[in-house]
Amino acid sequence: MRIDAYLQQSPICEINRAFRRIDQHLTRLLLPTGLHLVEALVISSILLEEPGTVTPSLLADTFATTRGNISHCIASLEAKGLLSRQVDAEDTRVFHLRLKPAGRKCAMQVVRTLDRLQRTFEKKIAPAELRGAIRTIRAVEELCAAGQSS
Repeated sequence: MRIDAYLQQSPICEINRAFRRIDQHLTRLLLPTGLHLVEALVISSILLEEPGTVTPSLLADTFATTRGNISHCIASLEAKGLLSRQVDAEDTRVFHLRLKPAGRKCAMQVVRTLDRLQRTFEKKIAPAELRGAIRTIRAVEELCAAGQSS
């Protein structure tokens, strides 16, 4: 098609195409856990942090998403029996997230899966090249964000 030349030169189109294919791959990798990527990242975060320190607001900031998206994710993880919410003793508007035993087991499986994937990247692509790719993606993101304010 005539648009092919543009698509092959556009970093935004390439990032979008790559995201769709990577998302499909991650969905397959995470299938045994029954989680989608954001859920997997949420329970992994809770596993890796000090108990009782993870809040929905912190997760939303960390993953650059909305509190609403995190709330849906938390509700889904609760329904799956993987985590529980505990109201903060000092501020009842805040609640902390804790993994249940099944959530801890699932989070460990997620961490192992993501670790294996990262090791594969590092075997096939030099760490310096990976860091450079991440810097480039972030630069494109910043340019797009700056373009919104023009």
